[in-house]
Amino acid sequence: MKTTKKIAPSPEGQKQLETLRQAVAKALDKKRRLGQYAVIWQDGKPVMTGADAPRTH
Repeated sequence: MKTTKKIAPSPEGQKQLETLRQAVAKALDKKRRLGQYAVIWQDGKPVMTGADAPRTH
């Protein structure tokens, strides 16, 4: 069994993480406004979201 400790990022790491979160939120909002689908990670697998997302069966 492999265990890992969860350690809070440094102040610089926190700034970087917040910047990445903002960039992703901006990109997803832009895709939504343009009517494009996006692929996101959900429940351990990729999921296509949006009105024009290809259907997979």
